[in-house]
Amino acid sequence: MTNETLPKQNASVIIPVYNGADTIILLTDRLLKELPKLFSEYEIILVDDCSDDDSWNVLKSLQSAHPEIIRTMHLARNYGQHNATLCGIRAARYEICITMDDDLQHPPEQLPLLLEEFNKGFDVVYAVPKKMPHSWWRNLGSRMTKIVLGKIMGMRIREMGAFRMFRTDLRDAFASYSSPEVYVDPLLTWGTKKFSHVYVEEDKREIGKSNYSLARLVKASLLIMTGYSTVPLRIASLIGFIFMLFGLGILIYVLVVTLTQGSTPGFPFLASIISIFAGVQLFTLGIIGEYLARVYERSSERPTYVVRETADNFAESRE
Repeated sequence: MTNETLPKQNASVIIPVYNGADTIILLTDRLLKELPKLFSEYEIILVDDCSDDDSWNVLKSLQSAHPEIIRTMHLARNYGQHNATLCGIRAARYEICITMDDDLQHPPEQLPLLLEEFNKGFDVVYAVPKKMPHSWWRNLGSRMTKIVLGKIMGMRIREMGAFRMFRTDLRDAFASYSSPEVYVDPLLTWGTKKFSHVYVEEDKREIGKSNYSLARLVKASLLIMTGYSTVPLRIASLIGFIFMLFGLGILIYVLVVTLTQGSTPGFPFLASIISIFAGVQLFTLGIIGEYLARVYERSSERPTYVVRETADNFAESRE
């Protein structure tokens, strides 16, 4: 495809990098072959999330080799994948944003499928793997997280992931967002409801290992539920109301038994009832506590990220 026949579109590819020194060169080479086929102008934004390996030096070498295309940022500490992704989104210069992982599981060769669906008029298009490539427990945890997120976002279970394409101007909807806890997908719902997805072949990870553990997946689920939705609070209220009715029913039962049969001993019954209600109270207090924790985090004015260093003249440091 020649430059004359290229579509009048341009894109910023954003890749959060954490301990990706062994994979990012291969991924960048594949992107540099694929992007000219799809876009008239493009850039690759590599955000090093304070890696423990030699990733930053590798990124600087890549930027030196392709100074007009590759932009790099080095965060002051490890903030997390979504924080690093948000950093890249805010630095993007072109009309389309593409986000993907650095572990070679998201094939750049699948980008034409996303672009074709995007050009149908959708604002966000997710690349959904036809077959989950992770271990069974990781797949289960990921699926549960997507169920929760899908309910909150009004989307079906498999319609989301880190490999996505969306309009860059959606970032205007969360331009003032500054919480240290970030999850990109709910933020995108603040600017649009026009979501879609395509099924792609996702590669298995051949180099390194995943940085996500079961504990991190659980933490992500809690963040999604309490950081971007009031659904858990409503559930807690509903549970409280149901058990209030249950308690009222127990009271009526005790009164009826007392009036018809006289007072009957029932310590086990009483202890069970107290345990049930105490458990419900602790559960609802725990949910309220999670919300208070989110309020504290957002009011503490901790930055979403801090850029320590860049290897080009374009990137901005934003908090």
